[in-house]
Amino acid sequence: MRKGAQGVEMSFPRCRKCGQGELVPLSDFGSQGAPIQFKAWVCTNPQCLYNVKIRNGDIIINEPVSDGSIHPYRGGR
Repeated sequence: MRKGAQGVEMSFPRCRKCGQGELVPLSDFGSQGAPIQFKAWVCTNPQCLYNVKIRNGDIIINEPVSDGSIHPYRGGR
């Protein structure tokens, strides 16, 4: 259990692939800048990184995950 932004306890589902990590939701912005909540779910286990994403209405399972730290910070969002 974790405390969320409003102090509400939340729990995330255990990853069914590795059984070690949790699947945590990720959000993004659409091409017009509108927020898209829960666009992806990614395992927190660095050795697993199982993921489920929605792209253009299609469900993408276990797409390779890249290290986002190599990209410069865009800011403003």
